Amino acid sequence: MGIGMKELLVILLVVLLVFGAKKLKTIGSDLGGAVRGFKKAMSDGEEEGVKQIRSDAPDAEFAEAAKAEKKDRTA
Repeated sequence: MGIGMKELLVILLVVLLVFGAKKLKTIGSDLGGAVRGFKKAMSDGEEEGVKQIRSDAPDAEFAEAAKAEKKDRTA
């Protein structure tokens, strides 16, 4: 019961008619910028969490494990 190709095409055509091509391009770029900003904020938050863990770590092995875990996530 999902949206088929025909329904999606009709929706996109209506949106194009309502907003126009220039406005749609602007909306798309603004939405892309918002997603990039959100992802950057999330990664910055993770880095702060890792820094906090490192500062609270009782030994260097734990800090190294946290660093390796972060490296594995980005790969």
